[in-house]
Amino acid sequence: MRTVHAAPVTPAEFHILLALVDCDRHGYGVMQQVSADSGGGVQLGPGTLYGAIKRLLDYGFVREVESRVDPDLDDARRKYYRLTPSGRAAAMAEAGRLADLVKLARARQLIGAPAGARERQS
Repeated sequence: MRTVHAAPVTPAEFHILLALVDCDRHGYGVMQQVSADSGGGVQLGPGTLYGAIKRLLDYGFVREVESRVDPDLDDARRKYYRLTPSGRAAAMAEAGRLADLVKLARARQLIGAPAGARERQS
């Protein structure tokens, strides 16, 4: 099992962790949430999605669950996934790591200050 202090998760893995923060989802639901979260900019194909989910399961960052939104309306073959406490910690660590990189990029003037900061400077 990977520890939070290990190498950062991949971008695909991070998107999946983010998609599972609020609720359990099946694979196709994860794909839809990632697309929605990214404004359509990230489209995970099945190979990328299920390869990343397998790694996240191996790391202990997600687990399969038996819950179904509505068992009468759902396909019993669908596997649902849930973020684990260590998965939430990994997502938080990755978000912090990325926030630090954005801060550095701003300091080096690669990107501008956030809108609220620009308004305060004016």
